[in-house]
This record gives sequence, structure tokens and C-alpha cells, in this order.
Amino acid sequence: MNARIIVLYYSMFGNTYHLARSACRGVREAGGEALLRTVPELIPEDVVRGDARIKSAKELQKEVKIVEVDELRQVDGVMLGSPTRFGNMCAQLRNFWDQTGGLWGEGILVDKPAGVFCCTASMHGGQETTLVSMMLTLLHHGMLILGVPYTVEEVASTVSGGTPYGASAVVGATGERRPDRTERAICRKLAARVTALAMHLGENPSSG
Repeated sequence: MNARIIVLYYSMFGNTYHLARSACRGVREAGGEALLRTVPELIPEDVVRGDARIKSAKELQKEVKIVEVDELRQVDGVMLGSPTRFGNMCAQLRNFWDQTGGLWGEGILVDKPAGVFCCTASMHGGQETTLVSMMLTLLHHGMLILGVPYTVEEVASTVSGGTPYGASAVVGATGERRPDRTERAICRKLAARVTALAMHLGENPSSG
């Protein structure tokens, strides 16, 4: 089975986007098809144009498609990524999931695997609570949440981002630091786990 995994994220300064790309790589390495998607922007256009950092990041992501709710009907798993907003997922991503009540009612995502990733300004800037905030919505959809076991060697050796709850990166107060090799590797390996489970469940549907 060629599992289709949606890598759905929002990124203001481009860092969560870089983790999302690592997730896509992990999906492909595990034999799956990665669907890279972002969510609609809620920041006023004049604010985007007036901030050189945001404008540059938007240019970097200009080829990424905006997700449509019904695309979730066609996927076998989800990798979900957000910057941290006061220890929570960002409003842009929350706004999208608030539109998925119809899918929830139909049980579209039940028993499909998912993993989460995020970026924070500082080491103790709410990484784990942000990851858990994303998990809560996915759990309500009946998804199977995968974390990062300590058999992933980078989790045990990281001095920045990366947790058992999901992939993460420490990027600085203004997003000036890109996710490093270790942080990207953790995200890639988590996505590979999600893909591998999706493929297993697709081949053995009774085990879901």
C-alpha cells in the first residue's frame, strides 16, 4: 500500500515549514506519498507586507497549496505542525480544525495514525504543551497518536528541540534560527513512523 500522508502546517517565519519539509522526506523514505499543505492566513495583508521577515517566509512558501477540508477524506495519516502561541497551537491551524466537524461526525479520521511537530522561541517556550494541544483535537477525531521513542537516537542526544511527544525546534524570539540537523532528523523519523503504521493498517484493516 502506498500510504498518503498529509503534512499540514502553518509557519509565520518559515521554521515550521522547514520541519514540514523534513516530515515530507520521512514520508517518502518510508514509501509513502507526502501531501504538503498549509492553512489560510489570518494576519491582515498589510501586516504581512509591512514585516520583511514574514514577507520573506511567505515568498518561501508560495508554492505550497492551501488545504481543503475534504482532502482529509483521501489521506491515510496526518503530520500536523504549528508554531507555539502561548503554549498552544496557532490560531490559523485551530481555525482550520474548527471546520472539520462534518468529518468528525462521519468518523473519517478514526484509526488513522498521526504525529505532531512545532517550533518555539526558547527552550522552555511551551513545546510539549503545544504538541499536546494538537493531539487533543486529533484524539477527538479518533486518530492514533504516535510519539518519538528513545530508540530514535537523536531524542536522547538533542540539546535543543525534540521530545517523546513529537518533533520540535528552538528557533529564537524572532525565528532567526533554522531547525538544526538533529531537530530535522527527529521530525523525519516521526513522519516515517506514521507512514509505516498507515501502510500496515492499510494492509491489515482488521487490526485498526
